[in-house]
This record gives sequence, structure tokens and C-alpha cells, in this order.
Amino acid sequence: MQKRKLGNEGLEVSALGLGTMMMPNNEDSVSTIQGALELGVSLFDTADLYGEEVQQQRFGGNERLVGRALRGRRDKAVIATKFGITHTQGPKGDRAYIKKSVDASLFSLGIDYIDLYYQHRVDPNTPIEETVGTLSDLV
Repeated sequence: MQKRKLGNEGLEVSALGLGTMMMPNNEDSVSTIQGALELGVSLFDTADLYGEEVQQQRFGGNERLVGRALRGRRDKAVIATKFGITHTQGPKGDRAYIKKSVDASLFSLGIDYIDLYYQHRVDPNTPIEETVGTLSDLV
């Protein structure tokens, strides 16, 4: 599998990544993620919004799937996840929301750091400097 540099912090990922948005949290999906890893895929993309429980406004289901599938293999995977979409308040990007979201994502994924964390939708009510500043603080 070819590799690509992502950004300028030394992160290297497979040329192909696996987006997990529509994957149900079941053993077939776990096998798919683990099989992709075995084939050399190292970039796995998810979001706090993805997962079957979203209709009940319970976020993190897809992150739990990705975390379960990559448990014990974390050193071989680059995990990307997103924040910023709510069902009741529209896009959010304020400091308090981001800090709550990153903690929830870390918990759902079962990891202690996220490789690539980014905003799913821009919050028109929060200055982008606040959003980016908060992300910078998280690094």
C-alpha cells in the first residue's frame, strides 16, 4: 500500500483510507475494518455523529465500532474523527462544545489521543478563531 504524508507534523497514512460512516456496529464491520488494516490501510475515518443510535440522539456509536475493531492494533492505525453537528442546535464550534465532544470521542473510541480531529460543519455563530484556537489548545 502506498503511503502519503498528511500535514507537516510527520503523520503518514495509507494512500487509501476507510470511511466508516454507514457501517453498522456488528462483527461484519469489525472484520471489514480489521481486514483493511491487514491489507495496509492505516487511515480510518469516523465521526461522533455516525452510528445507528443517532436517531435517538445518542452519539458515538460508530466511534465505538472503530475503537472496538482497532483495539490492540492502535499503533498501526491513524484515527480521524469529527465534531460539530448537533440535531437540536445546528452546527457547533464553541470552546465548551469542542472540549465536551473530544472527551466523548476519546471515551467512545477507547483511546487516549486522536490523530486527526476536525470540524464537520462550521458554526456560523462562533468565530472561527475560537474554534481553531480550541483545536490548537487540544494539540
